[in-house]
Amino acid sequence: MSRSDMARLDVIEMFHGISFPGHLHTQDSLQLALKFPFKDTDILIVSYPKSGTTWMQEIVTLTSSRGDPHLSQTVPNWARAPWLEQYYSAAVLEASSTTPRVITTHLPHHLLGPTLRGSKAKVIYVSRNPKDVLVSFYHFHKIANFFPEAGSFPEFLNRFLEGTLPFGSWFDHVKGWTSQTATMNNLLHITYEEMSLDLHGAIKRVSSFLQCPLVEDEVNNCVKHCSFSSMKDNKMINYTLVPEEIMDHSKGSFMRTGKIGDWKNMFTEEQNQYFKSVFKSKMQGCTLEFVWEQEKEEPHANEQISRKNTEL
Repeated sequence: MSRSDMARLDVIEMFHGISFPGHLHTQDSLQLALKFPFKDTDILIVSYPKSGTTWMQEIVTLTSSRGDPHLSQTVPNWARAPWLEQYYSAAVLEASSTTPRVITTHLPHHLLGPTLRGSKAKVIYVSRNPKDVLVSFYHFHKIANFFPEAGSFPEFLNRFLEGTLPFGSWFDHVKGWTSQTATMNNLLHITYEEMSLDLHGAIKRVSSFLQCPLVEDEVNNCVKHCSFSSMKDNKMINYTLVPEEIMDHSKGSFMRTGKIGDWKNMFTEEQNQYFKSVFKSKMQGCTLEFVWEQEKEEPHANEQISRKNTEL
């Protein structure tokens, strides 16, 4: 993933009013993404950053290989499931002979939707409660040298709510993609919290959607190899292969806690009230429900949460 011209680390590409890190995105690569010829056999993983993208890449890889971890332990995730809008993806996809192709994107629906129209490609949309997305994105800005300075947490919070962070507005992203679930029968919406609270059930939903039925042993192998601790230790996933100039691993790890409700360690009560008021006005008319924190360990509590989450 490294690139000889490190100067690109400081470049920001503006595209349709959204900023993208110039280190991996160019005007050409972004334009090409909007003209991409999807095949009906493609699997497209879509998310706003820090919503469980890497986790879903693992679930799809392991489901497709029926729980065999060989691929996920020997090939970096950006080569297995390249980001459509990044400059290197065209070469990776051209060289790939595997079917189905697995492709990842952070593009919003208003940009990529027209490209997908009429395609039978299977789309998996991953969402996560926005307070945890915000905190995770803030920590990621601290280690990733291809992002502008994160600034203070209150400043970052404001930029998140205004939709001026890299990759645009979380609100537009989530509403844009999830509003398609009623009309797109090739779209599966799955949440980070669902994967966290009931990984076994989430994998079964994905395998069923991909028409790749797994026997119980295969599901259990998938669960084992894409547990948070297993992924955190896997060099093909945890981004430790990325050079220090690009990602400063001394400032933190790409995969931090994976916990639901980590936002409570960052938000003040005042910030939480402010967030809630903006959230309420921006999500007006949106029926999505979010799991904001993990309940205390009580019998069946997790089952109830995951069941509620599945009904979103």
